[in-house]
This record gives sequence, structure tokens and C-alpha cells, in this order.
Amino acid sequence: MHETDKDIQSESFISGRLQHVPKDPKAEFKRTTLAAGAVLWRGDPQAPEVALIHRPHYDDWSLPKGKVDPGESLPATVARELWEETGYQVKLGKLVGKVTYPVQGRTKVVYYWLAQVLSGEFIANEEADELVWMPIADARERVTYKLDEDVLDKALKRLQLMPETLVLYVRHARAHDRKTWSGDDNLRPLDKKGRRQAEMLVSELAPYHPTAIYSAVPDRCLQTAAPLADELNLSIHVDALLGDDAWVDQPTKARLAFESIVARGGTPVIVSQGLTIPSIIDSYAPKFMDTDDLKVKKSSVWVLSFLHGELTGADYLASPLPVR
Repeated sequence: MHETDKDIQSESFISGRLQHVPKDPKAEFKRTTLAAGAVLWRGDPQAPEVALIHRPHYDDWSLPKGKVDPGESLPATVARELWEETGYQVKLGKLVGKVTYPVQGRTKVVYYWLAQVLSGEFIANEEADELVWMPIADARERVTYKLDEDVLDKALKRLQLMPETLVLYVRHARAHDRKTWSGDDNLRPLDKKGRRQAEMLVSELAPYHPTAIYSAVPDRCLQTAAPLADELNLSIHVDALLGDDAWVDQPTKARLAFESIVARGGTPVIVSQGLTIPSIIDSYAPKFMDTDDLKVKKSSVWVLSFLHGELTGADYLASPLPVR
């Protein structure tokens, strides 16, 4: 089956408000071509316009997407591809899901995000010679492939629950082994791999356009936040109530500290620890996910959507390291 066939069907599509990007998204299939794309939107999220591009090489109308380059995470791929194909700077939002389909003996895996236009202007290029804006209902009629219709349907549901706050909840990167550290545990620094993870979080999180950065007290949390803060020229607000010690000793105050950040809106980054993150998520009792065994790998990110103080969606990004 060729990607340009009109009757191309999605082999798999993740539905629901809980989404995951695994540590190694290429490992799901034996021969994987990994890509990332977006439903590019503007205007009122309750009645948005979305962008479709015409690709002259395939003579099709589709959602913008592209293959992952070496050294990239999937969110970084989305931002780069949108800039190259459409000329727009964007802000990433909810992960819509993924599609998989066979192409020339391989499995194409494409993850799609919502991406709101911030600035820019379309200029015809080799990848896309036309771009049109239209309501989602019209876009469903224009797209060449059935799988793009499915992505647009899911995107519409995400936009109807447009969050007031999108929390980027980060577990600190890998630190020196606790067993070989003889000093104050709060002073235990990142190790070599942890420093790389912290650096890679910059390209993974910057496309979400964070508005503030918060950190728990331990140095490993602060060191995880530092590269992103430097890149975005944002201060790091340190709060002892955001870490594990506070959750153990003062859980009510710890929850209130998190709630106060949510209430400020925007896209805050919170760097915390392995006990607190799943406990805070569980405390919201989300109906759309099982919180009994939440994953929270070091340097992983939970992208949490809040509307009127309620947790309405969650994406789990297992690792910021480049896709292999």
C-alpha cells in the first residue's frame, strides 16, 4: 500500500484523554519510520480554523508532518517541521494521538499534537506549495486520507476541552547514586547522563512555550530546570512544598502549593520528585486514567491539562533523549 492511496487506513489510533510516548517509540515495530505532525489551528478553540497543506510531490492534501531527524525528540520534530513546511511558529498543546500504517515494507508511525499558531506566514516551498485554512468539518472533506479525518475528529474533541493551564510536570534527571553519596541528599547532583537529559529537556519542552519554572529544593531538581531556564530567560521559583519531603510531612500544604500554580494559568514547568508526582496526579482522581501504577521515569514529563481546576487530560513523555 502506498501512502498516497486514497483508501489508506489507519492501523492503529490512540483514543481517549491519556496518551503516552514511550522511551523508544521506534521499538513498537520491527521496521519503523517515525514521524511527528500537528493539527495546526488558529482562532477560537470552540470554532477553530485548521491548516491543510498541498504536497506537490504526492498531489495530496494533508496535515503537516515529517520524519524525525537524528538527535530530535518528537516535540522538537513537530516544531521544526511546522516551521519548515508552513512558516509558522507554534505552541504545542495536547497530544492528539498516533496513527500507524504500512509504507513500502515498513511501518510508518506518526504522533500528532495540537499546535496553535503564534506568528509567521506561509511561503510556498518544495514540501508544500499551498496552505489553506478552514473549519474542521470542511477540512475533513478536503483531506486525501481517511487517517487524517480520524486525527481531525480527535483534535476537535481536544479543542473543546481547551485547558486553562497546561502543567509540564517533570521528574528530575538522573543523579549520582544514592548508595555512593555520603553528604546531604538534597545536595546530590546530576550525573553525566542526567546532565544530558536536562539539556535535552530544553528542545522537548520549549515548543510548549513555558510561562514559568518551579522547582523542588533538591539540587538535582534545580539542575534539571537550569538549562531550560537559561534558554528561555526565566527565573526558577524554588518551593520546598513541591518535593517529596513536603508530600510526606505536609501533604495538604503540598497539594495547595500545586493548586496555586495551576490557578495562575499558562504553561508552568514544575520539576519535582518520584513520590510527589504520581501522588499529586492521583489526588485529582481523574476519571479517564488508572492511577494505581503511574510511570514516572527520571527526566520524564507528565503534560497535564487543567480546566476550571479539574484535571481533564494527561500525556506522558517517557524520555527527552533523542529517538534512536
